[in-house]
Amino acid sequence: MDAGRLQAYLVAEFPQAFGPGRPHEIAGVDGEGVVLRLLADDDHLRPGGTVSGPAMMGLADIAAYAVILAAIGPVPLAVTTNFSINFLRRPAPGPLLAEASLIKLGQRLAVCEIALRGEGEEELCAHAVTTYSIPPRAI
Repeated sequence: MDAGRLQAYLVAEFPQAFGPGRPHEIAGVDGEGVVLRLLADDDHLRPGGTVSGPAMMGLADIAAYAVILAAIGPVPLAVTTNFSINFLRRPAPGPLLAEASLIKLGQRLAVCEIALRGEGEEELCAHAVTTYSIPPRAI
C-alpha cells in the first residue's frame, strides 16, 4: 500500500488514531518502511513537560501495524503478540516521528523495528521491537 491508500485505510478502520482531529498521520512510505507522525500536544504530555511513555508506545505499535499493512495490504486482524521498548532520552514536546521497518515478514508472524525521534532531530528518544500475528489469508 502506498502512503495515500494506507492513510485512507487507517482513517476508515482506525478512527481512534487517524483522521480529522486525530493525532496520527502517515508521513511516508517507501521500500524501506513507514514513517508515522504523532502530533503530540498537551494530551500527550506527562508531568515535567515531556511526551508520555504510553503515547510513545502507542506511536511505535501503530507504526508497526502500518509497516505490515504497507507490505501485505489491508489485514484488519493483524495483532501485536510481543512489544518491547527502550526509552533512551526525554523527547521535547512537539511532533514525534516513528520510522518502522520489517525485520522479518513471514506467513503468520511479522517482526518490526521502530525508531522514535523528535521531528527534525537525529538522536533517538526510544527504540522498539514488535512481533505481530498475521491471520491466515484466504487463497
